[in-house]
Amino acid sequence: MVLRTAAALLLSALAILWLGEFTAVDMLLARAAYDPVLREFPWRHAWLAETVGHGLLRDLCVAAGAMVIAVTLYDARFGLFGAWVRLRMRFLALCAVLVPLSVSAAKQASSLSCPWDLRAFNGTQPYFRLLDSIPHGAHAGHCWPGGHASGFLWILGIVVFWLPHRPRHAAVVAVLVLAAGLGVGWIQQLRGAHFLSHTLWSMWIASAVTALLWHVLDGAYARARSGSGP
Repeated sequence: MVLRTAAALLLSALAILWLGEFTAVDMLLARAAYDPVLREFPWRHAWLAETVGHGLLRDLCVAAGAMVIAVTLYDARFGLFGAWVRLRMRFLALCAVLVPLSVSAAKQASSLSCPWDLRAFNGTQPYFRLLDSIPHGAHAGHCWPGGHASGFLWILGIVVFWLPHRPRHAAVVAVLVLAAGLGVGWIQQLRGAHFLSHTLWSMWIASAVTALLWHVLDGAYARARSGSGP
């Protein structure tokens, strides 16, 4: 199981890297969302994309994460759940913290700019890829990977409620959550806030953090399985 997960993460990372470094998909999709006559991304300030997709959805995801953390802390103090649920709630709470934090840390270390900041889209910054040298005069854009999608992708941690007893159900739930995360990222792409590869890397980071947490805490789950079950 561990080897298969590690192999899947490695292969998917290579695939995302290839897409971002050796294809023109990112720029093609950005150009499709850009209006060269208006010289802007029409969806950038659209109500559905900005107010609902960016603002309201982000606030709901943050509130949900804060609620999970609060309930988990309450349980730690007052013993709200049994051992089986308690461990899973702690797992989900860790995902709510570590997935956005990991993506945020990567963003702070990156130099890539958002599409709307690029010269090709009426901005000021040059376009370069993840593995390119930073062009002279370019400013660190801190736009990679997609931070907005990460605020939703911590929900990937809910797969733990189907593990280890129902791995196929967990896989289906994971696919659905990742697909929804891609949709959240797509809204940002329409606004000119991110490239496709930015969102895919956020999805990968969320998957890697979730898999690592499961591996680290698997011993605790094994002990819990000897107690009360679902």
